[in-house]
Amino acid sequence: MFVYNIKINGSKTFKYFFSFIVILVIIIVGIVSFKILHGAGESQNLQMTSMPQNHISQISSSNYSNILKAVHENIDDYIGTKISFTGYIYRVSDFSDNQFVLSRDMIISSDFQTVIVGFLCEYDNIKDFEDGSWINITGKITKGDYHGEMPIIEIDKIDMVNKPDDELVYPPDDTYIPTSGIV
Repeated sequence: MFVYNIKINGSKTFKYFFSFIVILVIIIVGIVSFKILHGAGESQNLQMTSMPQNHISQISSSNYSNILKAVHENIDDYIGTKISFTGYIYRVSDFSDNQFVLSRDMIISSDFQTVIVGFLCEYDNIKDFEDGSWINITGKITKGDYHGEMPIIEIDKIDMVNKPDDELVYPPDDTYIPTSGIV
């Protein structure tokens, strides 16, 4: 039988352990800070590339929900922005005669359940178009009121189109960072 006698210096061990913990905490705080700041920068870059202010921005199925959410959360930042996108006409009973939602169906679950999402739009001759008709619009984002403050698209141009192959849209992706959370 062998017996080992190990003598541990308690104060040195504590100093090494404490130093290790402090260094580990500093590294973790640094990594988290970098990810937060880098993510905020990416979000601003995404918004700037997705919705430039000086020309007409084309909204597609792939960026639809990110832009929809960004505009609804920051209406004032997008007032006057010209956009163009395709959707179908959806009306609700309490809309005025010139209002409708240019809608898309957004998948919300793995079994393909959907909800209707879209921008509230105003166009004087919309009564000439049937519910469910697919159209492409070009218009300008303004601020209006429908059960609270919301963006409204004032339409400059409207065209009938065929139902697109990619008619469904998906919830905002991982690159979307709510701007209300950015410090």
